[in-house]
Amino acid sequence: MYDLELWKARKKELKLTLEEIAERTGISISTVKDIFRGATYAPRVDTVQAIEGVLGLSDSKTIYSIPGVSPIATRRIPVLGKVACGEPIFADEDRESYVMAGTDINADFCLIAQGDSMTGARIMDGDIVFCRKQSMVDNGDIAVVLIDDSATLKRVFYYPEKKKLILQAENPKYEPFVYIGEELEQIRILAKAIAFQSDVR
Repeated sequence: MYDLELWKARKKELKLTLEEIAERTGISISTVKDIFRGATYAPRVDTVQAIEGVLGLSDSKTIYSIPGVSPIATRRIPVLGKVACGEPIFADEDRESYVMAGTDINADFCLIAQGDSMTGARIMDGDIVFCRKQSMVDNGDIAVVLIDDSATLKRVFYYPEKKKLILQAENPKYEPFVYIGEELEQIRILAKAIAFQSDVR
């Protein structure tokens, strides 16, 4: 594993800017900034090697030099703001932020969980929730639901014969949201939650 503090010290010693590191390595400036801010994902081995080459640390060992350890193939997924795990909150969007995730996660975007209503599903405040756009989900699925202009993350139970929708929390201190008849017109399912990412606690 690379030593970020050593990298920062070497960068300062060489009087290099992040822009210069990006230009010399051919790595995007956003990726370089992510790494030097302490990215939570593991950079590709060629990215690490390129940066260490510019910093004159090419002899340093990385975690990838350990037999049997190889980098995970990743891609960028946009962060579109926060979603409430509790009372619905305004559905804001922040298209300037991205997270890196394994290519096996078939998500269109991700949201930052806010609140504690989904802790029973192990989704905690601050977790990253990966979402796939779809307007319908199966009963029991966890979905991002738009209520007027506010978004919430809940388990969905829909009973069309009764014209009834229940949005169920995963925390017993929260009552379910129940919508019947014409109330359903203000509800729209935006996406299915397919994965989440937590920091080590």
